[in-house]
Amino acid sequence: MVMDARSGKVLHSRNADTRLHPASLTKMMTLYVVFSAVENGEISLDTKVKISKKAAAEQPSKLGLRPGQRIKLRYLIRAAAVKSANDAATALAEAISGSEAAFARRMNRTAKALGMTRSNFKNAHGLTEAGHLSTARDMTILGRHVFYDYPEYYNIFSRRSTHAGIAEVANTNRRFLGAYKGADGIKTGYTRAAGFNLVASAERGQERIITTVFGGRSTAQRNAKVAELMDLGFSRAPSQVAVRKPVKPHVGPGPAEPSKTIRVVRAVAKSVRPMPRPTAEAAEPPQERLIAMAESIDETLSAVQTETVQQEPPKLRTASVIPLPRFKWNKKPSQVNSLTAAMAPQPRPARIVRPTVQTAALEQAPEPERVVVTRLSTSGGRHWSINVGRFTTRYEAERVLLRTALAELGTLDTALRKVASSARGHDAHFVGLTKESAKRACLRLKARNMECTAQGPT
Repeated sequence: MVMDARSGKVLHSRNADTRLHPASLTKMMTLYVVFSAVENGEISLDTKVKISKKAAAEQPSKLGLRPGQRIKLRYLIRAAAVKSANDAATALAEAISGSEAAFARRMNRTAKALGMTRSNFKNAHGLTEAGHLSTARDMTILGRHVFYDYPEYYNIFSRRSTHAGIAEVANTNRRFLGAYKGADGIKTGYTRAAGFNLVASAERGQERIITTVFGGRSTAQRNAKVAELMDLGFSRAPSQVAVRKPVKPHVGPGPAEPSKTIRVVRAVAKSVRPMPRPTAEAAEPPQERLIAMAESIDETLSAVQTETVQQEPPKLRTASVIPLPRFKWNKKPSQVNSLTAAMAPQPRPARIVRPTVQTAALEQAPEPERVVVTRLSTSGGRHWSINVGRFTTRYEAERVLLRTALAELGTLDTALRKVASSARGHDAHFVGLTKESAKRACLRLKARNMECTAQGPT
């Protein structure tokens, strides 16, 4: 499969949908899921991972990890990407999902979200296992997502060698990286069942090509075939084309993984419904009852009015409401005229307010002085920020902010990333810091030869 990485257009393919053993190309998906977990805050690059017996016992290629050993996540990433270490890949899977089986399920959910329709993963390293299959098309799609979705990590795949915590490791793809102009990744793979596999990416000028080959007979033959296909891709790709980045999916931890809390909601056994309203077809009361009710209402209203006027001071009374049955007014209107008049609301009696000594004193008292109360700031003095540079594009500024935050989690963990755009460019800031934390963060960044300026409140 040969693809123009900028647009995703396929430039050449042959048997691209044939399901084959991907071997260590699998580690591209393993690392993609790890990058996603770091971005989601599930784990950090400096988290120390405890190596299990299962991880330490994986077959070569391996880093040489020992059971019970603790090593930072960042070194496991380097070992899996550069040396293609199987023990490091298994350790990464267990650190993210608790077990390799749970991690494989997450790999498959991620593959589905990326559009890899014919891939199925059973492990994190790619050693041959029944049902562990992929295609050249799916691996090309994955390589394109690795480049565009996590550009801050992509440089790992181009390193000829790197330090993996306990040893310096060499890149399994160093021959192609050194032989082909513009090559900067991505991943090799080999098992007896799979042959020699490679997903490669190269950039020349404004053009970027991704090529995938499965089943090479040797490293040299595979590299020669990939170089031939790369040349084909660069010859067919247009010089100017709009970059259409792939949609980056969000795939979080699965329901069975330990980092996810499940709340069980019990279904309601019986729906609670209100009682039905009474029907409007109620029986009409007899004439004698209507007259008696009207007289009773008259007497009650008269007694309440008299009592309200006589009592000093007036007191509130709660009158009990007598529900009247529904009746059909349109049958005998002459019989209910007296009742309607009796039920009409009477005006409230005027309330007589007698002036007292206290009332007079209140009227003569001067108006109290108004006091304005202000609230002290509760922000804890987090009005400082740091500037880590000015860039020509917002994308570049956001990329530097993310890379800086990952490098300095200890001091920038609580800070917010902000890009301030103006005619002069895009300034990258970390805001919401105290004076001490801002200065400490700048000192640490400058020690890494990174630009940093602490800025106080204005």
